[in-house]
Amino acid sequence: LRHQVSPARIVRTGVAVAYLDRLSHCREPLQRAVRHGREGGAITSAIEALFLLAQDAFHTGRWKEAQSLADEGLHLCDTHGYHLLTWPGRLTAALLAAARGDARTAITTARDMDTWAAPRRAGIVTAYASHIRALNALGQADYDTAFHNAASISPPGTLAPYAPHALWVFHDLVEAAVHTGRRTEAAAHAAAAHEIRLDRLSPRLRLVVLACTAITQPQTDTTAFQQAIAEPGNDRWPFDLARIRLTYGAHLRRTKHTTDARRHLTSAAETFHRLGATPWAARADGELRATGLTVATTTTGLASLTPQQRQIALLAAAGHTNKEIAERLFLSPRTVSTHLYQVFPKLGITSRAALRDALAEMADPE
Repeated sequence: LRHQVSPARIVRTGVAVAYLDRLSHCREPLQRAVRHGREGGAITSAIEALFLLAQDAFHTGRWKEAQSLADEGLHLCDTHGYHLLTWPGRLTAALLAAARGDARTAITTARDMDTWAAPRRAGIVTAYASHIRALNALGQADYDTAFHNAASISPPGTLAPYAPHALWVFHDLVEAAVHTGRRTEAAAHAAAAHEIRLDRLSPRLRLVVLACTAITQPQTDTTAFQQAIAEPGNDRWPFDLARIRLTYGAHLRRTKHTTDARRHLTSAAETFHRLGATPWAARADGELRATGLTVATTTTGLASLTPQQRQIALLAAAGHTNKEIAERLFLSPRTVSTHLYQVFPKLGITSRAALRDALAEMADPE
């Protein structure tokens, strides 16, 4: 793609390699397609390129960038009326919301997808909705819901043809199956992956196949866990790796290998906190406490807000809508919504209506 000048061909290539985790190799050409659209060229290709870049940023742990890219693509869809193109962008935004613990946004998006996709028999959009619900449920430790949603994309023991999204929920299905006592289904899914040599398709898939192999053995295979964690370059997939460290650390804690458990759980917790994966960070912190460590509580109050979060909070408290705040600060309404979601727990509130009083009390505690 180095010398490819057609934005459409660049995007089509990106689509072809997305499920094989090769988008990182397409970043520069996709960025060219975006620039071409910004400069008056093919806007539809620019939108699709933005969404592919957002997917890549999500999977490689650059979540702020993923949100920004998805927001830009969705804004262009709204501006130009390309509503049919929104679904991949809304998928990434909803996966971010699910991973961060914003269940309302995630589930609302999944419901919108189902409503649109069902009468049109748009199977890929239905798969997007199931993926969102599965990840959201895993974050909340609702493993039964996670299992049923992941299994709806491709049944346990099968990696269905023409269902590429099964590659993105492979880990979700096996983890949820193990947690709900469906060990036969979990083992069958891991065996199916080995049969088709799924681990050879990409380093990320090798990472999750090794981890899933470990947890589906009659007695947890610590060698497979260690191999997964030691795989060269696995830090390119920080969320996946942190999930695996969390699972392994919890196993080590239960088997009384406390020192090793703390090492893996600490690494997982640090990654989750850095990404803003709130429910996952809480689980890792809980496991660390169970090893006897004292886990510091997250800073709260005005001092915990970033300058932009404080600015958004003040404007929201003054009665401005998300759209008005976005226009004033040159952001997207979705970005404003994300910031407010992060602000509420820091201020110890649960709704926009409580913002004004909370800010006033913290500014003047007397």
